[in-house]
Amino acid sequence: SIEPTVVVDVDEIMPQVEDRLIEWAEEIGQLEEEEEKKELLMQLIDQICTTKPPAVNGKGGNGRNQPTAIYVSVQQLEGIRYRVLRDKVGLGALQPLLLDPYIEDISCSGVGAIFVEHKVFKSLQTTIVFGQLDELDDFVVWLGEWIKSPVTVRNPIVDATLPDGSRINIVYGREISKRGSNFTIRKFGGTPISVIELIEFGTLDYMMAAYLSLILEDGMNLFVVGATASGKTTTLNALNTFILPEAKIVTIEDTPEVQVPHKNWVREVTRDMGRQAVGSSVGMFDLLKAALRQRPDRIIVGEIRGEEGRIAFQAMQTGHGVMSTFHAASVEKLIQRLTGDPINIPKTYIDNLNVAVIQAAVRLPNKRMVRRILSINEIIGYDPYSESFSFLEAFRWNPANDTFEFPGYMNSFLLEERIALKRGIPPHKRKSIYTELKRRAKVFQRLHQEKGVKSFDSFFSILAEAHRQKLI
Repeated sequence: SIEPTVVVDVDEIMPQVEDRLIEWAEEIGQLEEEEEKKELLMQLIDQICTTKPPAVNGKGGNGRNQPTAIYVSVQQLEGIRYRVLRDKVGLGALQPLLLDPYIEDISCSGVGAIFVEHKVFKSLQTTIVFGQLDELDDFVVWLGEWIKSPVTVRNPIVDATLPDGSRINIVYGREISKRGSNFTIRKFGGTPISVIELIEFGTLDYMMAAYLSLILEDGMNLFVVGATASGKTTTLNALNTFILPEAKIVTIEDTPEVQVPHKNWVREVTRDMGRQAVGSSVGMFDLLKAALRQRPDRIIVGEIRGEEGRIAFQAMQTGHGVMSTFHAASVEKLIQRLTGDPINIPKTYIDNLNVAVIQAAVRLPNKRMVRRILSINEIIGYDPYSESFSFLEAFRWNPANDTFEFPGYMNSFLLEERIALKRGIPPHKRKSIYTELKRRAKVFQRLHQEKGVKSFDSFFSILAEAHRQKLI
């Protein structure tokens, strides 16, 4: 992220400009739309500043007894416009980082430099530095006010969402953060990445995409499982295109990240009223209970962490398809977390979850960090006598050559016992479901390589039309 070099030339002028802008603070504050604020600020700057020399500019009164306009060069005027928009409409010094499409995370760990996680260069230290504790505290307080989630000594931790959908976490004060206030911004990607784009990235292959499309069209329950920053939500969003186009979908989240292309979509977000606010908070548990009364075909939970997991499994038992992300490193760890505190799913209920997609950020031999689906697992059941769970690894990633293997070929419980059965395929012909799987994988490959279909919306549109014409 590079700012205009002229910015350094307006440091001495900016205090004068800001003093003049204060008179319009009320009018500026009343504007809700970003574009309206920008338009008014640009008009005010044109009144406050002039590029004509003092002897000839003739600017003076403008109805508010303003002094003579400030004389600046054309380059300085551009710098002033940039700085005013950056600081009054955007997030100040952070704005260039937010605008950089290659930056994924922005973090300030306390007094010192801000760091970013770059898609290509990974962790980088920026030239943005907070040199004093008070300077950092003031910025964090302003940041909380800007996002309309004020931080205080009584309420020092804030989780919120920026207007572009990015997630922000703020910790305020030295009482709980010894290096001073800190904040982290996880940027929102905007347009969701499609399954085809994930295939291009190497996250999965065509056969895996075909398998997951059959699973989700059938209404089965699926979790995308992995560690932080493993790409779980990205994959979940991409898989949403496989949900039947006429389905009613309810999404439930702490922060709005799930993207759904369907028209019949109810989007619900939790409400945390904080310690000082008047009113009641609404959590994931409450929203999930409400969702069951809305007759959805599919419930998508941004992430299951606590007691809402029990409601999610109740929804599965009553025939609602459920999808979610979950923090765990393997199927075994997933089951341990689901059956332990605070979720406490009875072990005999675990097989209501049909598929666990395990994903991780991995380092290839060339040192490049990438995201890969490590395995796709079918949850088959629980044996109370041996107190063990049975699951089948349908697909696995081979790190030796960065390819995917299909150990579930001719051996998939879900394809043969669920999908083939529902399609009316007689028992002696159930292996024919693998022919349909390979046909669908070839269709996805042709759409990508021959037709150039790639984007999230275009891929969903083609799938929706194929369903309407009963081609798939």
